[in-house]
Parts: sequence; C-alpha cells; structure tokens
Amino acid sequence: MTSTHDIVVAIYATHAEAEQTVRELQKSGFDMTKLSIVAKNPHTEEHVVGFYTTGDRVRHWGKTGAFWGSIWGMFAGAAFFALPGIGPVLVAGPLVAWIVSALEGAAIFGGISAVGAGLYSVGVPENSILQYDLALKTDKYLVIAHGTAEEAVRAKRIIKATNPTELHVHSPNGVPEDATARIPAIA
Repeated sequence: MTSTHDIVVAIYATHAEAEQTVRELQKSGFDMTKLSIVAKNPHTEEHVVGFYTTGDRVRHWGKTGAFWGSIWGMFAGAAFFALPGIGPVLVAGPLVAWIVSALEGAAIFGGISAVGAGLYSVGVPENSILQYDLALKTDKYLVIAHGTAEEAVRAKRIIKATNPTELHVHSPNGVPEDATARIPAIA
C-alpha cells in the first residue's frame, strides 16, 4: 500500500516538546485523525505491564503516564508494541493501523521495526525509516502528520515553529513546494 498523502515526520528529544507540538497542531485546527505520535517507553525499570483505554482516555502505568493520558484522548487508535532491538513502544494515531496492516499482510521488511514497516507501507523510504528507528532506540519521540500536499505544508510550518531536532517531509510526488527532505531544527 503506497500513500497518496504527504507525510511529515518530526523528531523530538523530550515528551514535553512532542506534547507541545501535538497541542499546537490541535490548536491550529489540524485534523487530529491525520496525526500520530510514537515513543519508546524509557521507564521499563518500572515494569510497565501495559495500558488500557477508558472511553477516549488512556491509562498507562509509569512515569510517563500523565503525558500519555493527557494527549492520547486526542488520537484515534493507540497501541503498545514490544519491538526487538528497540523495546516497548507506545503508538497513537493512524500509524497504528498502518503497522497492523503491514503485519497482517505478512510484509517482512529486513532490518526495520514494525513501526518502520508501517511507515514503509505508506511510502516512507527505507533510509529514513532506519533513522526513525534509531531515534526511537535513543528515547526520542516521533510526531507524524499526513495529508494532502497543502495539509503537509501547513503541518510542516506549525511543526517547524516548535523547533524539532529534525523535520522530514516525504511526498509520493517528490518533495512538496516549501519543503526539503531533511530540515535541521536550527536554521
């Protein structure tokens, strides 16, 4: 399955930065059904056993529980994955469906995680996926927006203002106007 949408991926060093970005996108009216967030659970020493949903709220055991509980209600779909080589990963948004679809389709992607398989299935290039897997391994947070070229340019502009560590735009029609494949946070 290849996406007809553009995909914007931002990498953040802290959950506070990722949460602020999600809130900025929501405040601007960005369609929250087109937004995903991914993070490794860095507090595995707490013996987190999982999470559960209650209506539109997520409960998670561990130090990051307040963070996840406060923003997961904004997302359609959430999951917890234990990924070899990365560890426990929390995912919210349409990326959950992309991952499940890639896994159910028995798509085996050498050298990339299930998160990477989901991203690859919608057109994100493998070299970028390896970079995102590395970001997750090093306890970074990914915020992923997708949509039409216009929606992606708008999301990129909002996200860039939050100073991510890195910002990438992936387009099925080449690089959209006003975007580059890799934009450093400090310009």
